[in-house]
Parts: sequence; structure tokens; C-alpha cells
Amino acid sequence: MAGLQLGIEDAIRKSAFVLAGAPDDYTALQRLLRNKSFVLLGEATHGTHDFYQARVAITKQLITEHGLSAIAIEGDWPSAYRVNRYVRWQGSDQSADEALSDFRRFPMWMWRNTVIQEFVDWLREHNRALPYNRQVGFYGLDMYSLYESAAAVVQYLEQVDPQAAEQARRRYGCLEHVSNERHYGYGVTLGRHSSCEEEVIKQLQELRNKAFSYLKGDGMAAEDELFQAEQNARLVQSAEAYYRQMFSSRINTWNLRDSHMSETLDNLHVHLSKRLGHSARIAVWAHNSHLGDARATDMGRRGEHNVGQLARQRYASDCVLVGFTTYRGTVSAATEWDGPVECKRVRPALPGSIEEVLHRAHLERFILPLHGKMAEPLGESRLQRAIGVLYLPESERASHYFRCRLAEQFDVILHFDETRALEPLDATSEWVLGEEETYPFGL
Repeated sequence: MAGLQLGIEDAIRKSAFVLAGAPDDYTALQRLLRNKSFVLLGEATHGTHDFYQARVAITKQLITEHGLSAIAIEGDWPSAYRVNRYVRWQGSDQSADEALSDFRRFPMWMWRNTVIQEFVDWLREHNRALPYNRQVGFYGLDMYSLYESAAAVVQYLEQVDPQAAEQARRRYGCLEHVSNERHYGYGVTLGRHSSCEEEVIKQLQELRNKAFSYLKGDGMAAEDELFQAEQNARLVQSAEAYYRQMFSSRINTWNLRDSHMSETLDNLHVHLSKRLGHSARIAVWAHNSHLGDARATDMGRRGEHNVGQLARQRYASDCVLVGFTTYRGTVSAATEWDGPVECKRVRPALPGSIEEVLHRAHLERFILPLHGKMAEPLGESRLQRAIGVLYLPESERASHYFRCRLAEQFDVILHFDETRALEPLDATSEWVLGEEETYPFGL
């Protein structure tokens, strides 16, 4: 076993492209990404500065050198669309902080952080001198914003068809008898609240039926506003089904969510490609669990699919899946849902895990293509760590590890051996103190 391990380490060192903090660090990676319509850039946690910063650097190069059309994030459509308006010199926001202020739900630090703030301002400046149809957009793929999206549909219709806005308000009024989305789903499950499925489907259908009449002579900006309204109406339909079924064991809500994100990505690609006259190129920023091919993980064995799997099935070689890993460091995460963000220490990865194997190569930061010499040794089933918005080191094996075949899960991996926590724009006292102060005697 030791000889096999040594062979893997040697193969990693021979195949890796070392990241040295130089301007040409990502040149080798760009050769793999430059002709792809879908570049899926993951993250092993929702709170690691190094992952966010690397995605930004890769994406900037795709924008300036290879004509990237848009960034699509694991964030709600209406919140991200406010940022889209800002980076394209629309709307009334005067700063990136203002434009990001609709990211209010837990976990805010995923998109309200210093890396994203700086990138949003960079993107706005990049777009300044470009014609409207060549500006790079910023969009959300997720589907949690049931009420925000319903309000956005009504707001759009108030501008183009006040009578239809009143009808939409009545239909969506069905959703307003409870305080939040989860209470709606729980109420329907217990029979305390009637389902709004029929109303939200009718609203989406009517918006689509009248779409052509809303586009008279207003150009590309009007097309974009109609598109965002339709995506919000589709999100309401998806979210209503998600929250209504989340308390039922009969429906896999993970699949509902990732199917929605995948369909939103497809719709966005069609919309942008039609305008450009050729295949649009989109970078996707989301967690590894959404972007690595689910068929190569425990998820697939449970019958779950994800965005990465669906992208490969639909677009084959026109997409590339990039994963990120770390061995140890710090991370921004919470201890419980809706809890404050904390700066937590990430324990060294478990022996035999993907992260520990990469750590044993003794390279601080590197890019590793997962084909050729690496396909066989990293095609074996191993543990992989996933940290979302919660990090629970006291139950790390059960809470944060699953099995995967890395060489089938991703096309390339970026490993950062020691990483640091993402800095939130809305830092809490728990984050500022850090775990060394909060837990002086260790875990």
C-alpha cells in the first residue's frame, strides 16, 4: 500500500502545474477552458477565500482573453439580477455593496464578501466601454426566493401591463397566508393550507403567452427584462413545488433544486446565444457537490443528480468540470442553520482521503488534470470532504465526508493545501474573534 501511495504522489508531482502567484499561473488551465461553452468552477467549502479568489482570477482571464459572456452563481435569481443591472450600468445602485444588498438570507457571506465586492466593481468597469450586447452579465441559478421572485414578476408587469399585474398579484396572493416558504410547505403537507400549484403555473403560462406583446420596439434591454421576469415566474413555480414537497419523503428535493438550476443555465445560454449569434460562454460558480458529476459519488448511488452531471449529459465535451480542494486552514461557516458566521479552523483531512493524498505530494498549490496518468489512480473510490454553510468538526467524518471517484467526478482539480477564511462584508463578533479566541482550549 505504501508503494502504491508513493506512486500516486509521484504521478501527481509529474502531472501537476504548480501555482506560484505568477501572472501566468492559469495559462495551462486556460488551454483546457478556452473553447468550452460551460466552465463549471466549484468549491470545497462555501467560505474559503482562496477558492473565491482563484475563481475570480480564472474568470477574469476567460473574460478578457476568451470572450466569456456571463457568470452564473449558486445564488437566487432576483438578488443576482440586481448585481447584473449594476455591472451593466443600469439601475440606481452606486456601489457594489449596494448592489449586493439583496443577498439578505442566510448565508449572506456566500456572496456578500470582499472578494465578490471587488470582482463586481471590476466587472462594472470592464463593461463600461462595451456595447450592450457584449457586456458580461451576472446571474443566479438558485430557487429559494419564492416571495422575492413573485414580487419581481408583479413589478415587471406593472410597467408593461398593469391589468396583468393585478391578475398576478391575485394569483400569488395564494402564497401570502403564511410567514415564510417553509411554513407554506409545512402547512400544505398537514392540510392547513391549500396548494398554490395551479395559480403559479397559470401565471407562468400567461406571461409566456403574452411575451411577444411586451417587446414592441424597446430593443435588447426590453428583451432582457422580459427574460428576467419569465425566469422569476419559472422560479416561483419551481420553488412552490420545492417547499410544498420538502416535507414529503416521496420527492427528492435535491433533484428538484439541481434540475431547476440546470434548466436556468440552459435558458440563460439560449437567451445569450441568440443575441450573440453564436454559442454563449458561461462560467458557473457553485459548490463541488453541485458541479462534480454526481454519478461518480455517493449521491449517484442514492439516485440524486446534479448540475455537473446534467451538463455533461447535455453538452458532452462542450463543458468542463473544475473542482477545488484543501487539506487544512480556516473557513467562514456557521455552527447551526441561521447562526452567525464564524471563522473556524479546518482540521487536517482524514487519512486516505482525496485531500490527504494530494497533501502528500508536498506541493502547496497546484492544478491537476484528471486524465492520462492520473485517470487510474484517482479513479478509485476515496473519501472527499465537503463543507457547506455549516462546519461541524466534532462530527467531521459523518457530517462532511462522502465517497467519490475523483477522476470521473471532475476534469481537473485545483488543490490549495492550506487556505484561509473568506472575509464577510457583514462580519460578526464571532468571525472577528476567530476560533482561537472563541474556543481557547480547542475542540
